[in-house]
Amino acid sequence: MWGARGVAYTWKRKWSEEKGDLMKKMFACSMILSALCAVPAMAASKTLTGVITDDMCGAKHMMAGNDAECTRGCVKHGAKFALAVKDEVYILDGMSTELGALAGQKAVVSGDLNGKTLTVSSVAAAK
Repeated sequence: MWGARGVAYTWKRKWSEEKGDLMKKMFACSMILSALCAVPAMAASKTLTGVITDDMCGAKHMMAGNDAECTRGCVKHGAKFALAVKDEVYILDGMSTELGALAGQKAVVSGDLNGKTLTVSSVAAAK
């Protein structure tokens, strides 16, 4: 009789441990899934109007000459294109050829904003 009880107890304990492991795995999967779903929600579509500049100079250019030459020179040496909107400077990611053509000019830039970085989907000269 004791042997049968021992077997039942062992089976019950093993099933309980497996159930606990399964619950831990399900919880971990749900947390990962929640995190992955939250990432796209952080980026918001935005359209901003400002002057195309670079992240090193911002709104005030340090190089002699015009703003466009300064922006292109800084980007050539490793800076990133940026958009100066009033007191804010947003780093621009993507479409560098189009941004270079509009360097130093007022432009309308659209894309996904995540923090201070705007992933550019379209850019046009402001009217």
